[in-house]
Amino acid sequence: MKKNNPYEIEDILRMLPHRQPFALIDRVLEVYDPGGKSKAGRKVKALKNVTYNEPFFAGHFPNRPIMPGVLIIEAMAQAAAMACAREGDPKMDIVVARISEVRFHRPVVPGDQLITEAEVLKEREKFFFNRVRSTVDGELVTEFDILASVSFAKDQGTSA
Repeated sequence: MKKNNPYEIEDILRMLPHRQPFALIDRVLEVYDPGGKSKAGRKVKALKNVTYNEPFFAGHFPNRPIMPGVLIIEAMAQAAAMACAREGDPKMDIVVARISEVRFHRPVVPGDQLITEAEVLKEREKFFFNRVRSTVDGELVTEFDILASVSFAKDQGTSA
């Protein structure tokens, strides 16, 4: 089941705990959910608009602004978290347990639109194994696998 109406920033802020300056997804463009109890096979495509006004560009680097790799990874991890969440799920805390096979293929610079695709490959109790890749203008930027541990908050309402 493909969801044609994307998640806007308000939806993302309801579903993820991150806030400015670490809310690194601007919009979820596509959601694919095969349905069923398991979230395996669930996919999202998320967008991060990279602008020169980002505070990290002042020091990384003054004469050649490049988005720090750790922030690219964080944006991708947030997209992976969105792949693990369904509207109506209890609020969840997602903690990165392991990131493996990280590869950077090109820098991300002001003006780029970082498109991240995340897919839940396996779900085992409180662990999710996702494959994540980011592109700019169709060119591969970064890719990795991420294992996340999830705990559900019982008294915080629902995520969406």
